[in-house]
Amino acid sequence: MSTILDTPRLLLDQARLEANAKRMRDRAAALGVSFRPHFKTAKSVEVALVAHGGKPGPATVSTMKEAEALAAAGAATDILLAATCIPARLPRAEAIRRQHGTRLILVVDSPEMAGMLDEAATMPHEVLVEVDSGEHRAGVPPERALAVARAVHGSRNLRLAGVMTHGGHSYGSDDPEKVADIAEAERASTVSAAEAIRAEGMPAPIVSVGSSPTLLHARHLTGVTEVRAGISLFWDLAQMSRGMCGWDDLALSVLSTVIGHNRQSRALVLDAGALALSKDVTANTFAPGTAFGTLGDARNGEHLPLHVTNAYQEHGMVPVPDESWFERLPVGSLVRVYPNHACLTAAGGYGSYEVLDAAGNSIARWARVDGWH
Repeated sequence: MSTILDTPRLLLDQARLEANAKRMRDRAAALGVSFRPHFKTAKSVEVALVAHGGKPGPATVSTMKEAEALAAAGAATDILLAATCIPARLPRAEAIRRQHGTRLILVVDSPEMAGMLDEAATMPHEVLVEVDSGEHRAGVPPERALAVARAVHGSRNLRLAGVMTHGGHSYGSDDPEKVADIAEAERASTVSAAEAIRAEGMPAPIVSVGSSPTLLHARHLTGVTEVRAGISLFWDLAQMSRGMCGWDDLALSVLSTVIGHNRQSRALVLDAGALALSKDVTANTFAPGTAFGTLGDARNGEHLPLHVTNAYQEHGMVPVPDESWFERLPVGSLVRVYPNHACLTAAGGYGSYEVLDAAGNSIARWARVDGWH
């Protein structure tokens, strides 16, 4: 790496990012649905453009700040705010639409919230009803979607635009057939809810589903209009442990400096700890021993058989099998740490990506849109 960089620093491999984006675009096209990538992990205007092959396209966001950045940059003209909207966000949503002419679709999963949004709105808003397709986090069972749809359709300022769901429980399996089953439940739940809504004379033009694993393994998406996926732009160790990607697909890593050798513990000490990596350990379910992250060569990302086993606030401890590693990775040397869960690692307060070319050279710095306000 030719540029001297302070650490910890978030690295993004551009070639891998582009290849990952193309893979998911092609997969959506093969299934006959539009691709609306999720930017809750990337939080970047530049990544949004890469996701659609260098041009604006539909986007999914989790915060108003993400929506504002994409709209202001012209990186997306059709945005879905996937987290249930609350009245306090409407002034910002309406400002986006007035200032930029951006289509901004909201989500609700209760008649109560639909009523609160309707009362607070000063202009009409398109709304999707969130359906619970098995994750049991948000949304209503398909049979209860009608009640929410009626509340939206009967309001003054809300316009029913369809249904959506997120099969996040697909992350819980490394069996492609089980993931395909979850994808089918995701599809069937939203399609059945949309059909019931239409049967009552209400509109449901959008049927939106998505997670990276279910997009990859869906047997078909008949009746679905669009698919959302986010982590597949970067991938991470948790998804690799489930067989969704390989080491050479991992686009995100954390550059860290070896700041010490703890010879008593026979461990390297890194300046990437819990705040830089997060304390997510989800990869360990299917890849025991991964701990808080796996190391790679600083220059080319080549896999190193070392892991961050203890993550303190600003320190990461990396046990080594023998003392020869102290010579191989002397104090002051650099390593990459590949994270368990890219979403949480990227949200660690970096503010930007150091973008690398295929040779590991720093070629750009892309801003991140972190936070909520």
